[in-house]
Amino acid sequence: MFTTAAQLLDLTDKKLMVVLRDGRKLIGVLRSWDQFANLVLQDTVERIFVQRVWGEMRRGLYLVRGENVLLLGEIDLDLDDVIPEPYEQAPWETVEALYGEENEAKKRRERARARKLQALGFEGEGAGEGLY
Repeated sequence: MFTTAAQLLDLTDKKLMVVLRDGRKLIGVLRSWDQFANLVLQDTVERIFVQRVWGEMRRGLYLVRGENVLLLGEIDLDLDDVIPEPYEQAPWETVEALYGEENEAKKRRERARARKLQALGFEGEGAGEGLY
């Protein structure tokens, strides 16, 4: 079986969750798509889970470039409103602030890791002379 954009035909007009390469999670109704798997989502919300809270922001009509789609799946409408027990809904601003703090901590850990590797003689990305 080949994986092609034509398989999206069965998902048209259904509620989907789309996970993007940058980690964002979008939930919306698939209205249109093309041969490159570019998607048009209607009534889209962006949902963020961080620590033990979650929040969502309404995004409306959303166009997603196909190369940015990491995962795509249909939402079970019976289970759509059920969020797992350890999570509790919070205002978007609170969740977004926690998410930003978590990303900053991750960046600091990554920089410290890169410094340790560099001390061992490894080069960072694009650091060498004559590399393309």
